[in-house]
Amino acid sequence: MRFRLIKTTFLPSMALTLGLLSTGVQAAPAADELDTWLTDKGLFSQIQQVRQNVNLKASELVVHAIGFLGVPYLRGGNTADTGFDCSGFVKAIYEQTIGLVLPRKAEQQAAATQNIERKDLVPGDLVFFNTMRRAFSHVGIYIGDGKFIHSPKPGAEVRVESLAAAYWNRRFDGARRVDTSQDGAIPSIAASSGSRAKQEPIAGAQSKYLSGQDSP
Repeated sequence: MRFRLIKTTFLPSMALTLGLLSTGVQAAPAADELDTWLTDKGLFSQIQQVRQNVNLKASELVVHAIGFLGVPYLRGGNTADTGFDCSGFVKAIYEQTIGLVLPRKAEQQAAATQNIERKDLVPGDLVFFNTMRRAFSHVGIYIGDGKFIHSPKPGAEVRVESLAAAYWNRRFDGARRVDTSQDGAIPSIAASSGSRAKQEPIAGAQSKYLSGQDSP
């Protein structure tokens, strides 16, 4: 399967390349294939931005997330072997790279993390969207340069998209920052009843989204 090829072939080299870049060491010729692949995918600039502007934890998190490009969507999925849904992907990436256990659902992840302005986004932050006529019904990881990585919908795969794209820009619901200084599980905090407008019922919208009719 294609996602397995990407994961097993490029992830270790990607981590090595990032480490070399972060210390100012010239990347070895063996990394040329990786550089070409990242450039073809339009991701090389994201890797450069990460190593220039963020700490090592965020760098590792973004590189690790990119290593899962192509993993199929699976509702309720938590692993690369079976597939991910949006919040399962975010939870897995944070747990595997930083050791933090985020809540399982997207709205719980939003409630348990720090609210930030969109203009303050840095790689590793979480971005949320209203895709089912419900606040915080979709989540992804910001990777820099106005782009985010996520597991979008049934029939699709983990991919990188632009926040400026009409669909995502219109449904953008907020940005959050995870406190990476914590250890272990991050508790789920109930959302403040006064912090958002009342959420409308989503039964019809949810089935529409899960059938792939409400996302690009």
